[in-house]
Amino acid sequence: MENKRIYLSCPTMHGEEQEFIKEAFDTNWVAPLGPNVNAFEKEMAEYVNIPYASALSAGTAAIHLALKILGVGEGDVVFVPSLTFSATCNPVVYEKATPVFIDSEWDTWNMDPKALEKAFEKYPNPRAVIPVHLYGTPAKLDEIMALCEAHHVPVIEDAAESLGSTYKGKHTGTFGKIGIYSFNGNKIITTSGGGMLVAREEEITKKATFLATQARDPARHYQHSQIGYNYRMSNIVAGIGRGQLLHLEEHKALKKAIYQQYKEAFADIPEISLNPLNPEGDANCWLTGMRIHEESPVTPDQVMDALAEYNIETRPVWKPMHLQPVFADCDFVTADEEAADSVTEVRNNQGDLIRRPGSISQKIFDRGLCLPSDIKNTKEDMELIIGIVRKCFGK
Repeated sequence: MENKRIYLSCPTMHGEEQEFIKEAFDTNWVAPLGPNVNAFEKEMAEYVNIPYASALSAGTAAIHLALKILGVGEGDVVFVPSLTFSATCNPVVYEKATPVFIDSEWDTWNMDPKALEKAFEKYPNPRAVIPVHLYGTPAKLDEIMALCEAHHVPVIEDAAESLGSTYKGKHTGTFGKIGIYSFNGNKIITTSGGGMLVAREEEITKKATFLATQARDPARHYQHSQIGYNYRMSNIVAGIGRGQLLHLEEHKALKKAIYQQYKEAFADIPEISLNPLNPEGDANCWLTGMRIHEESPVTPDQVMDALAEYNIETRPVWKPMHLQPVFADCDFVTADEEAADSVTEVRNNQGDLIRRPGSISQKIFDRGLCLPSDIKNTKEDMELIIGIVRKCFGK
């Protein structure tokens, strides 16, 4: 008999979602926009304590519109962390701009301010910087924001993974000129697919909403003076989001408890360390990452394979963007001289061999994996997962 499936992170529905959806059906607000969209924007803005929000079809769409609003275009340089999901940097390429990838630091696994400073020395006039809060852990925002302000460069804050996380008491996603969130199926709350763009300037979210609805001019007939996009969130999807938002703090508490349980369970295994949490912040612990130190003979693949035998889902840590074939020709900046002493060879899409310096982000990827972090995991599920991992290390 096959073991039940234990997921990495999957949707947790409660019931209120159905009530908002039913209301939309009962009032025939099944058309793309409607009261749920307006209410979800208002409720999200109130939750993260920011004045304005625009509900969109995805976090990726939010990043794309943020770049458009800031005027990022062909040939512009945009600084992006290398250790992230491709959705952070794909929209940079949509606009024919050039991503320059920034290495991680060990304290939070996020964009390294020292590497960012080096990038500013090499490229003094980037058009934007996109920090990410990896797996829900706030980046070193004081240092990152200070550098960006000193160089008068706007920040698009990718908080796709960190809704509910705070840094010094302030919500991630609200530090930059524009912030974005994701409600993808595996996020801490989900609308099945969807995103949100937030800002302190009303003109920014107005522009986002305008562009997201095909940039239709305010005329009686269909008139368009610029290119638009079909990026608006639907009224049905927004209803799911409203129901989920009611349980965000509950989800966050459960995610944090999972991280703590893993931390205590592996405390006696010196070869293991979990993804570090920023002491200046309060992480939502969306996913718990685990890094196996280089001196251990155990590999991430061995742990993932052992868990897979019991039908338990895991995932490697994000593969750094500067090591991806599609971005192999883009520049990469690291401040870690020790790591940079080594060289990694990557083939680009043309098959050319590109020599890359070693990096912290690569070291995290090479020895990292994400553990099951689903808030529906039972006590027995967690004991099974922990027992299998411990057995891999002879415990």
